[in-house]
Amino acid sequence: MKRGIATFTLDHGHCPPWLFERMVKLGREMTRVLIEEYGPDEYIARIGDPVWFQSLGTVLAFDWNASGLTTILTAALKEAIRGQEKDFGVFIAGGKGKTSRKTPEQIHEWAHRLSLPDAQANNLEYNSRMSAKVDSALVQDGYELYHHAFFFSQNGAWTVVQQGMNQTTKSARRYHWHSQNVQDLIVEPHSGIAAQQQHKQTLNLTASAGQANRDLSLQLVESGYERIARDFQLLAKHSNATSRMVKVAEGEDQLTLLQLRRGEFEHHPVEIEDFTKSRYLQKILNAVSEDAPKNYEKLLSTKGVGGKTMRSLSLVSEVIYGAKASYQDPARYSFAHGGKDATPYPVDKPTYDQTIAILKSAVGRSRLDLVDKTKAIQKLDEKLERDHQKTAQ
Repeated sequence: MKRGIATFTLDHGHCPPWLFERMVKLGREMTRVLIEEYGPDEYIARIGDPVWFQSLGTVLAFDWNASGLTTILTAALKEAIRGQEKDFGVFIAGGKGKTSRKTPEQIHEWAHRLSLPDAQANNLEYNSRMSAKVDSALVQDGYELYHHAFFFSQNGAWTVVQQGMNQTTKSARRYHWHSQNVQDLIVEPHSGIAAQQQHKQTLNLTASAGQANRDLSLQLVESGYERIARDFQLLAKHSNATSRMVKVAEGEDQLTLLQLRRGEFEHHPVEIEDFTKSRYLQKILNAVSEDAPKNYEKLLSTKGVGGKTMRSLSLVSEVIYGAKASYQDPARYSFAHGGKDATPYPVDKPTYDQTIAILKSAVGRSRLDLVDKTKAIQKLDEKLERDHQKTAQ
């Protein structure tokens, strides 16, 4: 798989009951055939591939480029396997809105029914919780999460599909994780190949290029709250940045403030004011300084730590100590297809065609009537033709 994030336009209204019923019916058959052919772990892995997920949604007759595909497809699959989870070997927790907050409870409920060891259940819950924290606190791209679904097998394979909404651009963005691809929960953990648009000046604290910034943030916490507060006082005093380097005398020390134009920041300058006015942020920074987490992941996992905390530490690390953060949007790929000029990535037609072929085969082997099979295959053909036309333009 390639890495990336999917972006879609927002949907309005509701999925009509007749369509949802059809999606559940077809989703059940597609799940049965695919698991019979590839097994539950591979099914979980395919859900972690945005192109495959999007293609499955197309087979089930939903709009191929709509944000509602994520929430409705997840709900349809969850309903499709209801009562047959043990037979399929696949379990789905969470969903949209309030249902997403039930994910930990549902994971432990299934763990109890499956007699999974407590350590395995706790690990599944931790991965679910951390994926949501990373995409809300470390990938600061302006999308607020409102959908979180956790797919897992009894063997421990898991996939996260979550989606965020950007009220300004009126668009949604989908984030995919898969256990086999996650070598590190912090550093570039996403699995995926799709995105429609990128944003400039996105603070991306998961980028491998930002390791020095993460290291400095952790060192700041280790140095204690008084040092963090003193650094913010310096930033507040010298927040009118110029294009040069200046020396600030502070007792016997000489601190170098890296002066950056405000245009180089999308999120950071606000944090100076946030820190000086937010008692809650000061309280959290004081608490984590006392706890002294051993690594960046432990820092992020601390209760109460969120986007403002991580931005605050990143700001001090960069502006005062010169450990630059990454501002490159991690959404790297255009949705469903690449560009003829290899921007944002070369068209991978063999992989894409193989995805369609697998889904067509599954439709053909399903227990659906001929009319439903024909409609599903027609949807796939239309999607394939549309995307090939776009890449040829």
